[in-house]
Amino acid sequence: MRFADLGAVTVDGYGTLLELEDPVTPLAEALETHGIRRSLPEVAEAFAKEAAYYRPRSHLARDPASLEQLRHECVAVFLDALHAALDPGDFVDAFMGAIVFRPADGAVEALGVLRARELKLAIVSNWDCSLPERLETLGLLGYFDAVVTSAEAGVPNPDPAPLRLAMAQLAVTPGRALHVGDEPSDEQGAGAAGMRFAPAPLSAAVEALL
Repeated sequence: MRFADLGAVTVDGYGTLLELEDPVTPLAEALETHGIRRSLPEVAEAFAKEAAYYRPRSHLARDPASLEQLRHECVAVFLDALHAALDPGDFVDAFMGAIVFRPADGAVEALGVLRARELKLAIVSNWDCSLPERLETLGLLGYFDAVVTSAEAGVPNPDPAPLRLAMAQLAVTPGRALHVGDEPSDEQGAGAAGMRFAPAPLSAAVEALL
C-alpha cells in the first residue's frame, strides 16, 4: 500500500492521535481542596472505574446538555469509588480540569506528511461531542477535513457507521481510505466499512506508506 493508492486517511482519537497526561496527582490535589485526602493508588483506581463507565457511554453525549449529564454521572462514579461525600456537581469542573491530552509522539509530524501529500484527513473516534474543542485547544483541528465522533454517528465502533459517515463527508470511497487505530475494535470497524487498516502509532503507519 502506497500514497498513490489512497484518497483519505482516518485516524482514531485516544491512543492513536492523543494521549492522556497523568490525571491522578491533579485529581488528588483537587480533592484535598475539598478536604478529602486519598492516596494516589486510591485515586488511580477510582479514575479507572470512571473511565470504564465513560467509554461505552461516550456516544450518548451528543450535545451540551447530554454532555453535562454524562460528565456528572462520571464524576459521581469517581467520587463513589472513593467514598467521598461530595456533590458531583461541585467537582465536575475540577475533574475535567485534570483531563489534559497531548498529541501522541510523532503524530503531528505524521499529519504534516499526510497533508503534504494532499490526502483528505478525518479523525474518527469513540468520543463525546467535545472532541472538536479538544482538537482546537491543541492546535490540531485545522489538520482535519472532518471530525466524526461516535456521539455524532450515534453508535461507537466497531460499528462501521462512524467511518462510513466520515467517508461520506470526505467524498472518498472506502476502498481508497486507510484507518489507523490502536485497538481491535478499530480494525473491526475499518473492515466492516470496507476500508484498509494500519495499527498505531500513526508515525509508523505513515512511514510504511513511503
